Amino acid sequence: MTIYNHTGLVVTDLERSKRFYEEVLGFTFWYEIRPPDGVSAKLNCLEPPLSMTASYLILDGFVLELLHYAAAGAVAPYRPRTMNEPGLTHLSISVADIHAAAAKAEECGGRLVEGSDIDVALFIRDPDGQLLELLPESYRERLPPSP
Repeated sequence: MTIYNHTGLVVTDLERSKRFYEEVLGFTFWYEIRPPDGVSAKLNCLEPPLSMTASYLILDGFVLELLHYAAAGAVAPYRPRTMNEPGLTHLSISVADIHAAAAKAEECGGRLVEGSDIDVALFIRDPDGQLLELLPESYRERLPPSP
């Protein structure tokens, strides 16, 4: 049996990111761990020291793991990615009001992606640049039933 577990996201300021995902997108804090560097370094194929904290947030069954490396030099610099690069491009979240959520995102350190607002969807970036698509809650009502 295969079960979805979580999606991980590296952040540079854990408290700022928790605030962003909780206040802007409605995630709820679940739990937090601080595994030993040796275990984290081996699993993540990184060189210690890391001083990693993994904070787990949940939204509608989706688990987001915020990974924060506190050791100096443990985080690689941000590199913007485009929507046509292989790999994970974005997370999509339905909200009551996409424009209100985008405004709240800017209050919490995020930003609207200029030119992306098509009135029924838009993109924002979280404080570390992660691309997030905002859709109205009604979007799912137009989709076929899930299997």
